[in-house]
Amino acid sequence: MKESKLSTNSFIKGHFHAKLKSSNGEILSIVDLPNTITELMDAHVADQLSDSGDVAIGYMAVGTGSGQTSASTGLAVSAARVALDSTTQGVAAADNDVVYVATFSEGIGTGALTEAGLMLGDNNTSLMTYDDFSVINKGAGDVLEITWTISFGAS
Repeated sequence: MKESKLSTNSFIKGHFHAKLKSSNGEILSIVDLPNTITELMDAHVADQLSDSGDVAIGYMAVGTGSGQTSASTGLAVSAARVALDSTTQGVAAADNDVVYVATFSEGIGTGALTEAGLMLGDNNTSLMTYDDFSVINKGAGDVLEITWTISFGAS
């Protein structure tokens, strides 16, 4: 009997992109980083493939903590959570990507932000992806746009 082996291309990876803009549209900060995929995301993907009934990922959160791992279920210090603006599948060569976008409008999620997460629900107990980063100082009049791209496989 031949033993099967997992392809080195069989994995989930994510990319975090945040753009902070002032009230007049000036770009104040851009952060681009790979991120942590959590154990909850692994289980969620299996659930979605088996059609066991979990809802789709629906929220993003920002916080002021750091240090979460793939075993974490929430942000270290949650500051704000918003519903996603959009969820789309990539096209052509990127058809194995899912792109999540959320906007933290003026007055939402202000402060010295150092972490963010893609959440299944409107809570701090369903962390799907995680990233911590150098401080993004979001003032009350600033807008933070976050795009999270999750790739399945080699692309």
